Amino acid sequence: MTAGSTVGIETVGVEEEFLIVDAATRRPASRATAILARLPDDGTFVPELYQSQVEAVTGVHTDLRDVGRALRVQRAVLAGAAQEEDALVVPLGTPPLAGDRPRLTGSPRHHAIGDTYRGVLAGYETCGCHVHVGVPDRAHAVAVVDHLRPRLPTLLALSGNSAVHHGQHTGHQSWRVIQQAPLPGGGIPPRFGDLGAYERCLGRLVDSGVLVDDRMTFWAARPSAAHPTVEVRIADVARTVDEALLQVALTRALVRTALADLGRGVEAPDVDGQLAAAALWTAARHGIHGPGVDPLTGRRVPATALLHELVNHVRPALAAAGDEAVTQALLRRVVAGETGAERQVRVARDGPGAIVDDAALARLSPGEGGSREAVAHSPAPPRS
Repeated sequence: MTAGSTVGIETVGVEEEFLIVDAATRRPASRATAILARLPDDGTFVPELYQSQVEAVTGVHTDLRDVGRALRVQRAVLAGAAQEEDALVVPLGTPPLAGDRPRLTGSPRHHAIGDTYRGVLAGYETCGCHVHVGVPDRAHAVAVVDHLRPRLPTLLALSGNSAVHHGQHTGHQSWRVIQQAPLPGGGIPPRFGDLGAYERCLGRLVDSGVLVDDRMTFWAARPSAAHPTVEVRIADVARTVDEALLQVALTRALVRTALADLGRGVEAPDVDGQLAAAALWTAARHGIHGPGVDPLTGRRVPATALLHELVNHVRPALAAAGDEAVTQALLRRVVAGETGAERQVRVARDGPGAIVDDAALARLSPGEGGSREAVAHSPAPPRS
C-alpha cells in the first residue's frame, strides 16, 4: 500500500480480515477461493492464510468519509458473493464455533508459514483490522512505531471483538491477541531507535528461521516491508464500520502526533518491555470498560482513563485533519455502548451460533451497502 503525506494530511488505507462460515451450520467453511472467484480481481479482495478467511483492502484515502464509504461497499459486496456460495462473512476476531481443520490457501508462502509454525497455527483463524498510515520514508516509519508503543494497548482495548471462541466464553475481550502470543516476533515491538537497528533485528529473526521472511513479523505495529507506511495491526476486526473508522481516526492522529514530536526532536518513551506486555495482556483480558495498565508508569488505572489521555494527546492532530468532531461522536457511540466482545457475551446466551447471525455482514442495511460495479469502478488498492 503506497501512502504519504498529501497537503499535510497523512493518507490512510485499511485491511479488514473476515471469517467465512457455512450459512447453515455457522461453523468456519473453506470457501474463500469460490467467493473470491465471484469478485473483482483487482486487489480489493484477497486470500488470507486459511480458506475460511478473506481480506478486504481499501484504496488510499485522506478523508475519513471516503474510508467509511469504501468499508461499507466492500463489506456489502463481500456479503453478497458469500451468499452465492451458501456462506456468511462475519467480522469476528475468532470463530465462535469450531469447524473442520482449516485448510491453507494455495499460496506457496502460506504453505511455508504453515510448515514453519505447525501446531501453533492449528485453528488460528484470527481476524484483525490493520490501518496503514503514510509517512515520509522507512526511517520515519521506524521512529513513529517507537513513539506508538505505549498507546497500542489502548487501541486494542477499544477494539476487543473475540470473547467467545469455539463455543467457550474465554473471559477475554480479545482472545485473538492471546492466540497470537506463542508466535515469535509478536506483541508490542521493541524500541528500535533507528532504521539500522530495526533492520538488524528483523534480519536476525529471519536468519534464525523463526520468521518465514521480512514480511512476517507479528508485531502490533510495524513499518511496511515495501512502502512508506506504518501498519498498525493491533485491533480485532471491527464489528461495525463506525468502530473501524474510530481505529482509523485515532491511529492516523497518533502517527501525525509522533511525526510532529519527531520534528521537534522529542524522543520516544523508553517503555519497559515487560510493562508493555502487561498492558497488552490486560487490554486483551478486560477491554475498554475494565482496568488497564499504564505502560509508562506501571500503574493499574481504568482503561477509559488511558483512552481519555490518548485522545488528549492527539487532539491537535485530530483537529488539523478535520477529524475531531467525527472522532468524538464515534467515541461517544462506541464507549457508551457495547464493544464487540461485550455484545458477543450477551448474544451468546442464545448459543454461539447467535453471535454469527448477529455479526453477519449480510445484515448490513441497503443504505450501508454497495454494488460490485461500485467496487469495480473504484481506484484499485495498492497492496502492502
